[in-house]
This record gives sequence, structure tokens and C-alpha cells, in this order.
Amino acid sequence: MTPPAVPDHLRFAAKALNPGEIPHLGRRYDASGTFLTERGNTIVCHLVEGSDSAAAVLDLRGRYGAMPGAETLAFTAASSLHMTLFQGIIESRRAHPYWPADVPVETPVDDMTALMSDRLALFAPGPAFNVVLSHLTPLGLQLEGATEADKTVLREWRDRLADLLGYRHPDHDTYVFHITFAYMTERFDEETMAAWIAFLAEAETALKRHAPVFALKAPAFCTFEDMNHFEEVQVFEPA
Repeated sequence: MTPPAVPDHLRFAAKALNPGEIPHLGRRYDASGTFLTERGNTIVCHLVEGSDSAAAVLDLRGRYGAMPGAETLAFTAASSLHMTLFQGIIESRRAHPYWPADVPVETPVDDMTALMSDRLALFAPGPAFNVVLSHLTPLGLQLEGATEADKTVLREWRDRLADLLGYRHPDHDTYVFHITFAYMTERFDEETMAAWIAFLAEAETALKRHAPVFALKAPAFCTFEDMNHFEEVQVFEPA
């Protein structure tokens, strides 16, 4: 029997198609799935607790854990679920353009958080936006603006934050919004990949039905010690 074709957005998870090193393994988490200290800050939108969409996402996260190959996934805490709006700085990536161009890359994380917080005090929040599911992957959800207007608003938030904070990652214009459930410790073999392709196709249809739009809290500047908790420091209520 011929295995199913692997969609482009899932190719990263297939061992046969992507045999190289796994990003973040050994730095953000270890081979046992234990998360390691990797301090930094970021701007995220947490899920609205108790919302229908949060319930649907949490239910789906539980189903991931029952799938073949789930033992090779390092799951983050359910309470940490969020959509990253704009990447902050992180201890393990001290280099330009991942760091403000006018600040030494040796600056301690706590000092960077204080400096960025001061800059963000001048930030005028943009309009509200809605996001919808674009794809599911073994790592979680890929999201996009619900309408072309929402996509424009999201780009404007990111552009203005980049201008204020003084850096743009190489993927600034192509960044894929997402909600992470887990990280891989091993990529999937052909049989496991086939099971996930079928599961994700069914789950994607169901999630779009149960959560046509995701309820997200206002964007917040957060600090973190690892990927299991993001402490809100400043909240930017949309205009």
C-alpha cells in the first residue's frame, strides 16, 4: 500500500523527508521531554480561559497524547497555551537580528526585559483582531487572520513593535502564527506519519467547526524561565 503524500506543512515532522537536527532539542528541552531553563521575554495572546475555543483546543491537545508517536512529543503545560504575536529576546539566541541593534548582546535578560518594558510603555496598542485555524501539525495549531483586514492588523502590530524595539527576525514578514502543544524529540517514521496525516485531517475539520474563531486575551509582554509558563508583565488592550 502506498503511503499518503505528506502535505507541505507536515514535511518537517517526517523522518524520511527531514533527517537533520531537530530545532531546540538539547537547548530548550532534552531527549526525555524535560524542559530546560531558557530565559527570555515575548509578546503573546493567551487563550481565554473557559471559552468554547479554549475547551476545543484543550480537548484536541488531550487527543494528541493518545496518538502513535506521542511518546516522542514534549508537551508544554496546558496553562501556557498562547499565540505569539511578536518574538522577544531569549538567552540562547544572543545575536543580531534577534536582538535590538542598539543594545549589546551580552546584556542580561532581566536588564533586557526592563529596557524593553520601558520602550513598550510608549507603545499605542493597535486594533483588535480575530484569528482562525489554517492547519494542524503534530506540534499544535497554525493560525492566520480571520479576514484580509485582520491579516493587515496583525502585520501592523508586528511592524510597529519591531520599529519600537529595534529588531526584526529574518522571518518577520513570513512568520506563521501558532499555538504550540509540544516539541518533537524524534521525527515520525512512515507508519506513524501516515496515522498523523489522517488524524490531523479529521481533527482540523472538527476544530474549525467547534472553534471558527479563537478567543484570545489581549496581547501581553511576558517573561519566561522555560516554555511552561509565560508571566504577563504589560497588557496592551486593543484600541
